[in-house]
Amino acid sequence: MINIRKGMQVQVISGNHKGKSGKVLAVNPTTNRIIVQGVNFIKKATRPTQENPSGGFSEKEASIHISNVMAVLGGKTSRVGYKKLENGKKVRVAKKTGQEIEI
Repeated sequence: MINIRKGMQVQVISGNHKGKSGKVLAVNPTTNRIIVQGVNFIKKATRPTQENPSGGFSEKEASIHISNVMAVLGGKTSRVGYKKLENGKKVRVAKKTGQEIEI
């Protein structure tokens, strides 16, 4: 089960970009990979086109495995859990602080 969702703030906890944080731009649940804003840039060669006559290189974020990130909730990294309220509604909560997550 994937607990990281699009729009959440996450921090990289392992790998070459350890310590960096950013907003989740996309989640791919079939491959368990996510794209985080400002993390894991790759350079891609672009052909000359009418819009970009000189061509060159463009940089964009590449995906990283979801196990290498942890959600940032209330300024601290925390795992994400679930809790049922009295009215029967299921909500996501931060394991470390117990606060509810809205996203």
